[in-house]
Amino acid sequence: MPMTPPADDRAAVVSGVGGWVPPHVVTNEDLSAHLDTSDEWIRTRTGIRTRHRVSPGMATSDLAVEAGRRALENSGEPRAGAVVLATTTPDRICPATAPEVAARLGLDGVPAFDISAVCTGFLYGLATAAGLLATGITDRVLLIGADAFTTIVDPMDRSTAVIFADGAGAVVLRAGHPDEPGALGPVVLGTDGAMSHLIQVPAGGSRQRSSPRPYPPGEQFFQMEGRDTFRHAVDRMSTASREAVRSAGWTVADIDRFAAHQANSRILTAVAERLGIPAEHQLSNIAAVGNTGAASIPLLLAQSHADGGLTAGHRTLLTAFGGGLAWGATTLTWPKLPGS
Repeated sequence: MPMTPPADDRAAVVSGVGGWVPPHVVTNEDLSAHLDTSDEWIRTRTGIRTRHRVSPGMATSDLAVEAGRRALENSGEPRAGAVVLATTTPDRICPATAPEVAARLGLDGVPAFDISAVCTGFLYGLATAAGLLATGITDRVLLIGADAFTTIVDPMDRSTAVIFADGAGAVVLRAGHPDEPGALGPVVLGTDGAMSHLIQVPAGGSRQRSSPRPYPPGEQFFQMEGRDTFRHAVDRMSTASREAVRSAGWTVADIDRFAAHQANSRILTAVAERLGIPAEHQLSNIAAVGNTGAASIPLLLAQSHADGGLTAGHRTLLTAFGGGLAWGATTLTWPKLPGS
């Protein structure tokens, strides 16, 4: 176990990673059976071939527990001093889902709470975990991104039903030194609440519940204005990525691996081209798992670590964009982890 540095010299260091998707696979052909779409239409517009869906009765906590367990096992240490869960689909409106996840993982009594930043939740979680470590509240944080997005998507809406999917990814972060492999670089975050209408679930919150009028049909489902979202996603992820790279003292040419939120293939291509990152440096799993919300980046890291696409020494850029609007980016040099 590395020696814990003084509180004024602490960095958040990745020491374990894990991911999980539910076993139920939904193909493009499955969706074409009840939607006005086709395998070709879906693949050319999103890059997705298959996605995973929770089974009846399965919840976000089930996904989170399995991914968290795998990350803890990968770290070689079953304990964590805090659990942070990034999700848009908590098991219930109240209470938070993280305490139940912590209890099911045997982490009784530790602080555990949810973060809601939609698809950027994992980046916000990284910043939060870094703060918990820097202040000495704990020396180890289990950060999980998990979403059962298919539970809030209208199954008859072609624009969203073909994109969103379910899954979870997790990392263990420990207190370490800023110059060691796995240490997070500066985390760049931002929001634009004036554009919150672009990505939303209109019904279910206090505004709708306090209104005397019944909500129109469909407002209980996730809604997204695709064209404007595309433009903002490309602009915000590109800008945040450049700032994170610059703050880390890198250049774009230094980046070995690019791990972006797996929104859709067109957004990923546009951001990479704007940054000048070649295709061989881009990590992607969207074809097999779709857009898994807050789980997207940690699930991508876990799968890339497992299949050898991400190995020790790779200088890695992470970036995401989601509802809020919210966006973020950070860097790290991938550490040597078990299984690599």
